[in-house]
Parts: sequence; structure tokens; C-alpha cells
Amino acid sequence: MRDDEPTRAVRLLDAQAKAERLFAEIEMRGLVAAGEGERAVSDRVRDLANELFGTTRHWHKRIVRSGPNTLKPYKENPPDRVIGADDIVFADFGPIFEEYEADFGRTFVLGDDPVKHRLRNDLPTIFAAGKRFFESEPEITGKRLYAEVERLAAEAGWELGGWHAGHLVGEFPHEKIDGADVESYITTDNDTPLRRTDKAGRRCHWILEIHLIDRGRGFGGFYEELLTL
Repeated sequence: MRDDEPTRAVRLLDAQAKAERLFAEIEMRGLVAAGEGERAVSDRVRDLANELFGTTRHWHKRIVRSGPNTLKPYKENPPDRVIGADDIVFADFGPIFEEYEADFGRTFVLGDDPVKHRLRNDLPTIFAAGKRFFESEPEITGKRLYAEVERLAAEAGWELGGWHAGHLVGEFPHEKIDGADVESYITTDNDTPLRRTDKAGRRCHWILEIHLIDRGRGFGGFYEELLTL
């Protein structure tokens, strides 16, 4: 039997809380470290998730990217890279907890580069401003929210690194999302309201993802979590 809406909300928030705990453990255990390969770090995070929560599936590919690889959007698959001593690194994981998806991304900075630290610090600020904007407009569309996130990024001196700034999330597998279905994304071509129901009559829940890049300096950063709860 399908969960009611309050139960869905609780379970999505619980999935996110587990992902947040996972990322706190990543930082506490120092898994993102100079001299480690991106794939090796990704595998260690996978193993950590299994240790903390039991065998964990992931609904999208696991991403750990460092240095120039942080410029690449999700769909690309840059070659594995060894993390440097002065690198910026981001991790993007989509674990499934009790059939509910989380999608969580954070950025780590190694070394003292002030621009990299500023980028990392701007990510949650822009996320929070984007969420406030979403909450202020009951009929907001994907196009409208993307434009605001793009404006916020430019105001802070960054570019957006991808063609969208978020997507649907829910029970696994959630309503199919792909590049041809723009209504599933926060993007310039989505003129539909984000506050709506899906094809099964359930409330749509969204992930907001902020991918900021500095093309000239050759790096970027990433931050994502639930937008609608």
C-alpha cells in the first residue's frame, strides 16, 4: 500500500538525515584526503554506508570529483584522478534507505586557497537563498527557480556548472527522469509549477542542487539536498 503524504515526507527526511550522517562520518574519518584516487574514495564511502546502515543501494552513480574534474556536469565521466594537497573535492551520492531516495552533495577543501574556501562557503548560502525564493512563490516554475539560482551564482562571482539545478526525488524508483523529460528538472525549459502532483497523484518533492564553477581557475563545487521539506 502506498504511503500517505505525511509518511512520505517523514521517510524522505529520514533518508536525508542518514545521508547527512554519512557525510559527517566522511569528514570525521578523513576519507577525502590527498594522495587518494577519486574512485577509491567513492568505494570507501560506499563501504562506510554499508557499515553504518547495512547494504545500501544507490539510485544514481556515485561521484567523487577533484580539481578540474569538479567542472564537469553529472552526465560526464572524467578519468579517475588522484586528489592533490591543495584540491577542492565534491561528493554526490544517492543512497536508498528503506526504498526512499536521498540525494546529497557536499564540498571539501584541502589546503588554504582562499578562493576555494570562499566557493565552498558560498554553496550553502546560495542554496539557502534559492530555497527562500522557492518558498516565497507558490506558483514557481522550474524555469523561474533556475533563473534565480543562476542570478545568485553570478552575483557571488560564479557560474552554474550544469543545465539544471535539481530534480524530482521520492520512492525508488521515482518517476522516470531523463534529459528528454524537462518537467522532472529545475531548468530553463520547465514552465510547469514545481508544486504539483506526479502521474501517480503523489506530491512532487524536489532536490535543489547548486554546482558552482570558476572556469578561469579551473575548479568548482557542489551542494545538494531536499528543497521541498
